[in-house]
Amino acid sequence: MGNAQESNQYELTVNDSRYVISGAWLGESLLYVLRERLGLYGSKNACEQGECGSCSVMMDDVLVCSCLVLAANAEGREIKTIESVADGSQLSDVQEAFIDTGAIQCGFCTPGLLVTIHDFLASNPEPEESEIKEAISGNLCRCTGYGRIVEAVQLVSIRRSERDT
Repeated sequence: MGNAQESNQYELTVNDSRYVISGAWLGESLLYVLRERLGLYGSKNACEQGECGSCSVMMDDVLVCSCLVLAANAEGREIKTIESVADGSQLSDVQEAFIDTGAIQCGFCTPGLLVTIHDFLASNPEPEESEIKEAISGNLCRCTGYGRIVEAVQLVSIRRSERDT
């Protein structure tokens, strides 16, 4: 990253696209760069302390709070945001389940929850309710009370199980 420090320019790979970030302050968070420099507004800026999960993204297949990652340190890493969850205009099964169960209220926490749940279900396709609650415990929602969110995850698990049999 020595070159990035000298020129204030670095490259990010976000949702399988490469972006050159130039003229940036090297202390900018990944969240700031995603939203303000790249126009990817799905990840939300809420607490800026890694406490709420609204800015959750995948970095090299690991769930992270993008507000805590320096963008320049994400150079050479694969970043996936909420914008990569759907396949074009086709919603993911998790997005559909959120709609079907009414798990979306104001929508502010939803992008972070969706990224978190996609990651969680990839490693635990048939979770128990307690496992779901633990998996989403890093995501704050002030509207739903979490019941419908848990219901949405359970619905995805059931639908995937039925589809795969």
